[in-house]
Amino acid sequence: MSKEYLIKEIYVDCPFCRNVHMVEKRRRETQGIVKGEIVDYKETFYLCPITNEEENEFVPAALMDENLLRARDAYRKLKGLLTSDEIAEIRKFYEVTQSEFSNLLGWGDITVTRYESKKIQDETYDSIMRMARENPLFTLQSLEKHKAKFSEDKYRRIRRKVVERVEESAIQYLKKQEISSIYVNFKEENEYNGYKILDLDKVASVIGYFAHSVINLFKVKLMKLLWYADALHFKRHGKAMTGLVYKHMTYGALPLAYDEIIHLPTVKIEEKIICDEISYKIIPNMKVNVSDFTVEELDVLETISTKFKNYNSKEIVEYMHEERAYKETEPYNIISFNISKELRELR
Repeated sequence: MSKEYLIKEIYVDCPFCRNVHMVEKRRRETQGIVKGEIVDYKETFYLCPITNEEENEFVPAALMDENLLRARDAYRKLKGLLTSDEIAEIRKFYEVTQSEFSNLLGWGDITVTRYESKKIQDETYDSIMRMARENPLFTLQSLEKHKAKFSEDKYRRIRRKVVERVEESAIQYLKKQEISSIYVNFKEENEYNGYKILDLDKVASVIGYFAHSVINLFKVKLMKLLWYADALHFKRHGKAMTGLVYKHMTYGALPLAYDEIIHLPTVKIEEKIICDEISYKIIPNMKVNVSDFTVEELDVLETISTKFKNYNSKEIVEYMHEERAYKETEPYNIISFNISKELRELR
């Protein structure tokens, strides 16, 4: 077996000792066969540290189900299918139960339940669930088509949430169009976009990552975290992470389209009154998958969030004001990533 590590020690009924005592809950990387394919996944098991038996590991039924689900999810990833967690995330996006989501899509009552727990969906069903997440209007049309599957109260409740998602989607579409128009002069790689064409999906994922990992995240601080993430990635790998372009502004580096990018789907905004002024708190709106990032990108994001997680907006602004890239760029001018290579050590 390969890499193995301890998760925690807990009291369970040990089948070797035939009584309840402290055992080790451990996890290791292993391989399994799903639908004839070899997959790598993480297996959880219990280890009895006191038995005299040669075999000292055991896996209760519930834990075995979890392991099987991880193996199936590894297969899904291998085949480009939605994982069980991703299916659940789509369902929660519309605030519906498993049976309600199945009925909404015109399927049997337990179809989604099976996909979230054990059964692997085929490509057709996978495509329909992806469409439901990516196109709320499609979901609304599907709900109307299968309206008879719901009581009037359930139908109205679900429809309100789906319509809300349709309206959000329309706003996001318009914001993306605005962002594209603002970046019309940066369609080629250069020193101002960090030799990276704007990737709005990556921008959304990075914003979502910081929203999950940094407590009490406000708009001003988020903008600085974005610059530091791009600058550090550029320093390490010669290319920015997102393709955002930043200007020297009073409160530090500020990306073009800063008002628009906070409307991307991974976050939502709450207005807060602080010292008689309106501040904008960044709240996670959906789960961000680590698979959206490379190992190198994750290391950069973890470095930035760890460094600045306890900084307030004023402190991170003051810290940024000492960066060479900021000091050597004239106010309101675009900051070159070529200067960002002189970024101060962040660890």
